[in-house]
Amino acid sequence: MALSGMIGRFPIAMRSLSCLMLVSAVTGSLAEAGTVAAAMLVCQGVASPVLGRLADRTSQRRVLLTACLAHAVGMASLLVSIALKAPLWVLIAGAVAAGCTSVSFGSFVRARWAAMVAPESLRTAYAMESMLDDTIFLLGPLLVTALASAVHPVTGLLTCWALHTIGSLAVALHRRSEPASEPVPGRSPVRAITVTGVWVLTLAYAGMGFLFGAVDVSMIAFAEEQGTPWFGGVLLALIAAGSLVSGLVYGAVDWRVPQDRMLSITTCFLILSAIPLALTDSSLVMAFLAVVAGVAISPALISGSTLLESVAPQGSLSESFSWLTSAGAFGIGSGTAVGGALSDMNGSAHGVWAGVGGGVVAVALSVAGRRALRQGKPDVQPASTWAVSEQ
Repeated sequence: MALSGMIGRFPIAMRSLSCLMLVSAVTGSLAEAGTVAAAMLVCQGVASPVLGRLADRTSQRRVLLTACLAHAVGMASLLVSIALKAPLWVLIAGAVAAGCTSVSFGSFVRARWAAMVAPESLRTAYAMESMLDDTIFLLGPLLVTALASAVHPVTGLLTCWALHTIGSLAVALHRRSEPASEPVPGRSPVRAITVTGVWVLTLAYAGMGFLFGAVDVSMIAFAEEQGTPWFGGVLLALIAAGSLVSGLVYGAVDWRVPQDRMLSITTCFLILSAIPLALTDSSLVMAFLAVVAGVAISPALISGSTLLESVAPQGSLSESFSWLTSAGAFGIGSGTAVGGALSDMNGSAHGVWAGVGGGVVAVALSVAGRRALRQGKPDVQPASTWAVSEQ
C-alpha cells in the first residue's frame, strides 16, 4: 500500500515543474508558464478537501477511480491546448481541470494507515510516510529535469499522468486497507473543518508550510548571492536528507511525551533550526545548517499527523488529512512568494526571517490550541430527516 501511494503522489513533486518547463518551452514566456502552473496548484489545493469529503461519504475506491478518469481528460485537454499554442485563458482552463481532479494520495494513504494498524503504531507509520514524502521531493524534480533535457519537455507531464493513473488503480485495488465509509444509521458525519482541533492543526500546518516555502527560496537566493546558483539545489537536497534521517529516528523511538506537547516542542525546534540560516554567509556552514534545519521538519509533521488522527471526526479522516495537505501547500506557496520578494529586495536573510515568522505562528497555535487538541474525537451528530434521506 505504501509503495502504491508513493507512486501516486510522485506527481506532487513533479507536476508544477513539468508544467512550467513545458509551457515556457512552447510559448517562450516564463510569466505565462508560472500563471498556468500556479492555477493548477491552487485548484489542487482547493479541490483536495472536497475529494476527501467525498471519499469519506462514499468510498476512497470510487473517488480514486472516478478522479483517475477525470484527471486523464483534464491532462489531455491541457496537453492539447499547449501543443496548439492556445490563448492563455485556455491553458489556464486545462490547468484547472487537471488540478481539480488530482487526488491527495498522502491524505488518502494516511487515512488508510489509521484503519489498518493499531493506534500505538500510527506514529511509526506516519514517520515512514514522511520519509517517503522526503524521497519524492528529493527525486521528483531530478526526474523531471532529466526527462525534459534528455527526451522532451512534454515527457514530464506525461510521466505525471502515468504515475497518477498507476497509483490510483493500485491504491483503489488495495481493499484491505480502505477505511469504512458506511454512515451510522440516524447519524451524520461531522465535517472535519468544523472541529476546533482540526482548525488548530490546519492553521499550524499553514504556518509551517510558510516557513518551508520561505526557507527554500531563501536557500536559492543565498546560492545566487555566493555566485554559485547550482548550490541552491544542493542545499535543498541537504534539507530533504536531514528530514529523511530524522523521520527514521523519530518513528523508531517510543516517545512518552503527550502528542500535543510534542507538537509544541517540535515546532519550537523548527524555528530554532531555521534562525541560524539567516546568520551565516559561508557556503560550507550553510550546508551544515541546512541539514540541521531539515532534521527539524519530519518530527513536526509526524506529530501533527498523529494528533490529527486523535481529533478528526469519525468517518472524516480522509477529509481531515486533505485539509492539512491543502493548508501546507498554500503555506508553502505564500512563503515562497513572500520569501522570494524579500530576498530580491534585501537579501536571503530577510527571506529566512519571514519564514521564522510563519514558524512562530505555528508554535503559538500549537500552544494556544492544546486544550482543543486534547479533547479527542467528537461524537457524530444526530442526522436530520433531510440529511438521512440525502445519504
